[in-house]
Amino acid sequence: MKNLWNSIVNWFKSIKSWSDFAKKANLTIEIIRRIVLYSIAGLFIILSLSVGLGLGYVSALTNQVSVPTKNEMKTELQDVNNSATLYFADGQKIESLKKDLVGTKISIDEMSPYLKKAIVSTEDSDFYRHKGVVPKSIFRAVISDITGIGTQTGGSTLTQQTVKMQMLSSETTWKRKAVEIFLAMRVDKYFSKDEILADYLNAATFGRNNKGQNIQGVQAAAKGLFGKDASDLNLAESAFIAGLPQSPSIYTPYDERGRVKDNISLGLKRKDIVLYRMYRDNQISEAQYNQAKKFDLKSDFLKPASANSTSIKYGYLYNTLTEQARTIIIKRLAKNDGIKYKDLVKDKNMYEKYYTQADTELHNKNYKIHSTINKSLYVAMNKQAQAYKSNLGTTHTDDATDPNTGRSIKVSEPVQNGSVLLDNKSGQVLAFVGGVNFKKSQINHAFDTHRSPGSSIKPLITFAPAIENGLIGSQSMLADFKTSFNKYSPTDYGETIQNRFISARETLEESYNIPSVNLYNYIRQHGVSSKKYMSKMGINLTDKEYNQLGITLGGTSTGVTVLEQASAFSTFANKGVHVSPYVVSEVTDPSGKSIYKHKNSKKRVFTEQTSYIIKNMLHGVVTKGTASALSYESNFNTKNLFGKTGTSNDYRDNWFIGSTDGMTLASWIGYDNFYGNSYNLSSNSTNLNQELWSKMANAIYDQDSSVINAETSFDRPSGVKSYKVDKETGTKVGTIGYNGVTAKVNQHTTTSLYYKGSPKAMSYDEFAIGGKAKNYKSFWDNYFGHSSTYGQVKTLGDSNKSTDELAIENGSGRTSGFSNSTNSSDSSDVVTNNRSSSSSTTESRSTTENGTTDTGTGTGGSSGSGSSSGSSTTDTGTTTTPSDNNSSSNTEQPTTGTGGNSSSGSSSSSGGETNTTPPTGE
Repeated sequence: MKNLWNSIVNWFKSIKSWSDFAKKANLTIEIIRRIVLYSIAGLFIILSLSVGLGLGYVSALTNQVSVPTKNEMKTELQDVNNSATLYFADGQKIESLKKDLVGTKISIDEMSPYLKKAIVSTEDSDFYRHKGVVPKSIFRAVISDITGIGTQTGGSTLTQQTVKMQMLSSETTWKRKAVEIFLAMRVDKYFSKDEILADYLNAATFGRNNKGQNIQGVQAAAKGLFGKDASDLNLAESAFIAGLPQSPSIYTPYDERGRVKDNISLGLKRKDIVLYRMYRDNQISEAQYNQAKKFDLKSDFLKPASANSTSIKYGYLYNTLTEQARTIIIKRLAKNDGIKYKDLVKDKNMYEKYYTQADTELHNKNYKIHSTINKSLYVAMNKQAQAYKSNLGTTHTDDATDPNTGRSIKVSEPVQNGSVLLDNKSGQVLAFVGGVNFKKSQINHAFDTHRSPGSSIKPLITFAPAIENGLIGSQSMLADFKTSFNKYSPTDYGETIQNRFISARETLEESYNIPSVNLYNYIRQHGVSSKKYMSKMGINLTDKEYNQLGITLGGTSTGVTVLEQASAFSTFANKGVHVSPYVVSEVTDPSGKSIYKHKNSKKRVFTEQTSYIIKNMLHGVVTKGTASALSYESNFNTKNLFGKTGTSNDYRDNWFIGSTDGMTLASWIGYDNFYGNSYNLSSNSTNLNQELWSKMANAIYDQDSSVINAETSFDRPSGVKSYKVDKETGTKVGTIGYNGVTAKVNQHTTTSLYYKGSPKAMSYDEFAIGGKAKNYKSFWDNYFGHSSTYGQVKTLGDSNKSTDELAIENGSGRTSGFSNSTNSSDSSDVVTNNRSSSSSTTESRSTTENGTTDTGTGTGGSSGSGSSSGSSTTDTGTTTTPSDNNSSSNTEQPTTGTGGNSSSGSSSSSGGETNTTPPTGE
């Protein structure tokens, strides 16, 4: 500062005369003038560059926007009082979404002149003079938005507001604003001012009516506030309605129950502001202005009334399609903003924002949601579920506390059902059952609840990977003896142990647990990861779950949905290829443009050979295994049907999944167990669920037999190898040494199917997976007619029921003999092209090297059938630990799936239950 002052002083000292002063002053002025000119020029250049960059930015934002035609714009602008419509696969209408807004579209001539003037004066006084946008307003809004200074008006004309409401989402990005400006100018070019004004007045929201409903359009506002048509509104009423769109929730006179608010002063003040603007714009006289201000508007409001209730005919379907369509639109909105969906779901606040936008779109615009659901099949399945629901088990009634209100309420817990009918080839969900009573519970048990799959998971997670990797054939033997894996001690149904070696085929047919656990442990020891197969089939479990041996019995902490389980199971029918399931085929926007079409996703999971062998083995489940009742309960030929049962601990969940070449039908039953309850199914739930399954399958067959496609057999692919094996050991026939004598073992033979590998050579021990030395000794003692406990079923726990009784109440109740039930030549193989892959069983006596005969196993030794228990099998079981059967601290002891846990959250009830006891499997 001091230097500046010294410079000024020196400058004056240097002046020698007035002429000298004038010259220097002129020079200074010229310099200042040039600086100002250069600054102005620089500012102009900068402004020009800014405008150019802005225009370039706007162009970049809008260059990928498809330019709508006049007809497309007209459709969208006039699309009011509509909502998304849902359709069956054949195009029949299911339902239109229930609107958040009620309203009626009217023409501009049916609106009061006062109302039209009030809206223009309040919202856009230059409406009849501009070309859709006002540049100075946009500039003011941009500066305000950047600096945060001034009113956040947005600079929107009535044309822009109409475009935003009818043609764009409610997002507030720069891109949307640029597109809004672009479309507003285009709308102004093609449509008259009266057309645009009518579209705005029909589309804008005006708060609530006297029934508490949200209203859209001036006709609904006039009717809902004053009980008259929009054409009959007086000046004061028109001004009040015109003031509502700026902030409907604040200015509306009614609350959510249709009652007049205690304080409506803000709405009345807003009405006066509208009247003043009309007077300022010379739309009304001073006398009209003063008279309208004095009008007693409060006494003009309607008294509260009740809204008419509406019912939804296909409740579960309505909710499912709405939810999936909403997700599709959320993904689309996020993608348009450059946001990945997987990142969006991690941000709760951002997700809620897009959720609201998508939900508003669906409930207020005429989207069309096309589904894969076959109406006749959907109706048929649900009719059977409704007719049979009272047979599924007891409906429990109890007192509970509503988690939302804290009040004591009466609740009833029926046995729920979730079922899915899937087209194997396309992945289309043709029909489903979401539950037994939509009015009482909106949770979709087919899509949204995660439950323990019980033993229905065994072929997916254990047996198919074992066959795929050449570790077993269909007749490979698995140990079913008392065993323990780091304190984890599985048992079969009813806490039983079979005390014998059981073939892989019979293990699946009768759903034994101990052999399955032995096999799962075996494949893990050989480096086979079930995870890679399961994830390809759409089932995602944690590493911790895969590390627990009980996972092969359905012991999951997360559980699976009925849709997931049905889809995974269909992989076998599809020759090892998994096709992703879907229920929404296409979504079109209000202009008719398709914004989503399902694209099939296929993944090779297993080879054709493995899939064929699994189908062949699972066919035995429905011919003589745990689902053999289906053979006589089904109205169609079951020779090409295969399936699997599943039951979790204490009859908490029960499953049956059945497939033919054409379809997969999965049925689950169980209690939701909300409010902390712990209800279980009855002990005969396996039979009940199978009967329900057969009723639904029969109804499907009656409606369209081609869906079941019961007559199409499964062709045996090349590469499936058949080996003649000893039925008792699963190995090649041969000789063994027993008590110093070499004996030939070939009394019973059968066929074992392999994809990779081959049967082992006959040996005294190590022919069965999970077998121990004492187990082999017991087997051979029994085989050669010596005293042995082999095949004598042991029951643990305090059950006083015989194994026969347990078998009858939990399974299909038939008695099996040794290895595949009998020594007859009956086969459970699938017939393929008029030939069977099975071979008849050859009976012969076991002989020693010196030519003398031995008794062999005979009928008593084959399965221990001489004991009182026999070998009857069922469809449930349990696991135990030495100290505490319900302990969950043991790392080897898995948990079952969450009972009643719904990801949809659509029920007013909350909670659910996780069973921490080990799974029973089946």
